[in-house]
Amino acid sequence: MTGRRPSPGSLALITGALVVLGLIVVLPLIMVFHEAFRLGAGAYIAALKEPDAWAAMHLTMLVAAIAVPLNAVFGLAAAWAIAKFEFRGRSLLITLIDLPFSISPVVSGLVWVLLFGANGWFGPLLQDLGIRVIFNITGVVLATVLVTLPFVARELIPLMEQQGADEETAAITLGAGPWTTFFRVTLPNVKWGLLYGVLLCNARAMGEFGAVSVVSGHIRGLTNTLPLHVEILYNEYDFVGAFAVATVLAGLALVTLGLKSALEWRHAGELAASRRH
Repeated sequence: MTGRRPSPGSLALITGALVVLGLIVVLPLIMVFHEAFRLGAGAYIAALKEPDAWAAMHLTMLVAAIAVPLNAVFGLAAAWAIAKFEFRGRSLLITLIDLPFSISPVVSGLVWVLLFGANGWFGPLLQDLGIRVIFNITGVVLATVLVTLPFVARELIPLMEQQGADEETAAITLGAGPWTTFFRVTLPNVKWGLLYGVLLCNARAMGEFGAVSVVSGHIRGLTNTLPLHVEILYNEYDFVGAFAVATVLAGLALVTLGLKSALEWRHAGELAASRRH
C-alpha cells in the first residue's frame, strides 16, 4: 500500500510546523552551544571543570538516582492497584497522582517549606533532633520526588487498563503465587511503558528548577543543581560558564530524546510482530 502524495495545503502545514519548531527549539539549542564556545574550547572546558559546576552535576545525578527509583516503585504499585482492582478511594488516588501536574512547581516547593521549614509544622521538632530538611539535600530530593511523581504512574495506568487482568487470572488459576504472577506476567507486559515513564521522570528530575529553587537555599557547592547553577552564573554575568553548564543539560535532553525514540521504535516493532503472530 502506497501513501498518498501530500496536498499543497498539507505541505504548507508541515512547512509551517517545521519553521515554528526550528524557531522555538532548534535555534535556541544552537545559540546555547554557540555562546558556550564563544571564547573557545579552553574557556568551555574550564567552566565545566570548575568545582561548583562539578558539585552541581554530582548533586543533579544523585537526586535523580534517588527520586527516579522511588517514583518508579510508587508508579508501578499505584498503576497496578488502580488498573487491576476496584476499591474505595480509587478516584482520589488518581487525583492525587495528577496533582503535581496541575500546580506550579514553586508551590510544590513551598509545601515542603511549610512542613519542614524553621517555622513549619515539623521544622522545630526536626531541628531539636538535629535533622535539617530545608536548605539541604534532603529538601532537594523531596521537592524533586513530588514534581516527578506522576510520570511513571501516568504511563502505566492506561497500559495496564488496556491489558486487563485475564493473564494474571490465568496464572493464578494455574497455581502461580502473587509474586510469581507479578514478575512473570505483569511486569514483562508493561516493561516498555515502565522504561518510558522512568525516562521521562529522569529527564524532569534533572531539569527541575522551580521546586528545587524554593527549598535549596542556593548554597554553592552543596544544594545547587545544574539548573540553579546556570541561573547563578548568568546572574553573575558569567555567560560562557552559564551556557557551558547549560550544554550539559541540553546534552542530557538530547540523550533522553534519543532513548525515547529508541524505546518507541522498539516497542512499535514488538507490537507489530505480536500482531503478525
